[in-house]
Amino acid sequence: MSIELYALDGCPYCEAVHDALSEHGIGYETTWVEGLHSERDGVKRVSGQRAVPVLIDGDNGVTMSESENILTYVERTLADR
Repeated sequence: MSIELYALDGCPYCEAVHDALSEHGIGYETTWVEGLHSERDGVKRVSGQRAVPVLIDGDNGVTMSESENILTYVERTLADR
């Protein structure tokens, strides 16, 4: 499984996604982003925007943002793997 989470340390939305992935035993890698939006070029390259969290599911070709969308995706798609 190829899951990557772009996250900001201390971000409650990122923590919610982290917790959901961990609770379901889903392995993933975290890419930590800078606090300043203007310095988040890496996340912009993969998602088209600078906000976090961003989840990339390489196995399914899915890149998504917004924690609620990601949490729904984790529950409906990734938890069943």
